Amino acid sequence: MKFHSRKLIKPENLNANNTLFGGSLLRWIDEEAGIYTMTKLRTQKVVTKFISEINFISSAKQGDVIEIGMEFVSIGKSSITMRCLVRNLFSQKTIISIEKIVFVQVDNNEKSVPHNLTIEDIKRMSS
Repeated sequence: MKFHSRKLIKPENLNANNTLFGGSLLRWIDEEAGIYTMTKLRTQKVVTKFISEINFISSAKQGDVIEIGMEFVSIGKSSITMRCLVRNLFSQKTIISIEKIVFVQVDNNEKSVPHNLTIEDIKRMSS
């Protein structure tokens, strides 16, 4: 798993319990997954198709720094699937895990289009 981005938990990211608001975290994950997909498919024309069960394992508090990790799982004709892990940078404690996030390449009409890449192409880009 490669950790590509970090976020500092600030007051505006907190919920009523003074811990990280899940909606903020999911927005960051969706953005990171989108960027990850764009780099692999070499296009900005991608959309979120599916996010599997989200497992909230521990919380983060104001001042914590979290890391968002993405890992390639598989590709389809027009899609790429990855898994995600978010952890506390300093304690390495897992905050959230998502087994499947699927993005699809689309055309100007937002219809899925083939990306014409193979698993080998994606793996080559990851090394």
